[in-house]
Amino acid sequence: MTTRREMILGTIAGGILMHTRSLYAKAAQPSTPVDFDVPPGACDCHTHIHGDPALFPFFAGRVYTPEPASPEEMAELHKFLHMQRVVIVTPSVYGTNNASTLFGMKARGKDARGVAVIDDRTTEKELDAMNEAGVRGIRINLATSGIADPAVARKRLAAAADRLRNRGSWHIQIYADLPVIAAIKDDLAACAPTLVFDHFAGADAALGTQQPGFNDLLGLVKSGKAYVKISGAYRASKLAPDYPDVTPLAQALIAANAERIIWGTDWPHPNSTPSDISKVTPLYQIDDGRLLNRLPVWAPDAEVRKKILVDNPVRLYQF
Repeated sequence: MTTRREMILGTIAGGILMHTRSLYAKAAQPSTPVDFDVPPGACDCHTHIHGDPALFPFFAGRVYTPEPASPEEMAELHKFLHMQRVVIVTPSVYGTNNASTLFGMKARGKDARGVAVIDDRTTEKELDAMNEAGVRGIRINLATSGIADPAVARKRLAAAADRLRNRGSWHIQIYADLPVIAAIKDDLAACAPTLVFDHFAGADAALGTQQPGFNDLLGLVKSGKAYVKISGAYRASKLAPDYPDVTPLAQALIAANAERIIWGTDWPHPNSTPSDISKVTPLYQIDDGRLLNRLPVWAPDAEVRKKILVDNPVRLYQF
C-alpha cells in the first residue's frame, strides 16, 4: 500500500511531470497500417496506463518517471490496430498502487482485464475487489530494479503462489531475464499457479535460440506450465525497425506450444532504464502497426494467429 510520504513525493514528481509534459511527444501512435486480417476479439495482452499524477501519484521508490499515457490514447491505438480487448498491467512506477490500472480498465469496460502488483499488506478484501473489476493475475518484477539473485526470485515466487492459493483463476506474471528463469526452473515447474513471462522472457535476440536458459523456457512452454508474451520486440533486439533477429525466438516459442503464446504491444513503451526520478524519461516512439505486422512472419498460419490473439487470451484472462 502507498504511504502518505510516498503519495506526497509522487505528487511532487507529478508536478514536475506535468510541467515538462509539453517538452516531449505524446505516447506513440502507429503509422503503419495493419497488413493482415486481425481476427475479431483480438487482444493486446500487455499495456500500461500512466494516469494524471495529481490523481495517481507515483511510487517514491521507483527508478524512473514516465510521461502520461491515457485510456483515450490507448483506445486510439487499438482502433488503428483492430484490437477489441486489452490487458493492462501495473508498471513498477506505481509500486503496489493499482489505481491507475483499475482506472484504465474501467474506461475500457468488459473488454479489459488487469494484472496487479501486490505485497503482504494487500488484503484479501482488496484482492476480491480487484477480481470483481477484472484483474486476473499478479506481477513479479525482477528486471526493472536490476534484481538477479535467484534466492530473491524464489522467495518472491513462493510468496506470490501463497497469495494465490485460493484464487485458482489467477496467474503469476513474471518480468525477468533468462538467467534467473534458468536458475529457478525447478521452482517454476513446481509452482501451483499458471505462469506468464513478459517480453520473450527477457531473451536477447542477438544470442539466438541457443542462448543459456532458452531451452528451459521452451520446456516450461511445452509442458503447458507457462505462457510467454511475444511482446516488446524492441526490448529483445537492437535491429529496428523490424527486429528480424527476434523471428527465430518467436517461431521457436510458437512451435513449442502455440496454445501458450500471447501477443502484446507494451504500449506506451516506457523507457524503464534507471534514471533521475525528478526528471521525466520520454516514452519510446514505437510504430505498433509495424510491430503487429511481424506477427504473420512469426506465425504464417491464420489459425495459429487466432490462437495467439484471441483463443489464448480468452482462456488465460477469462474474457
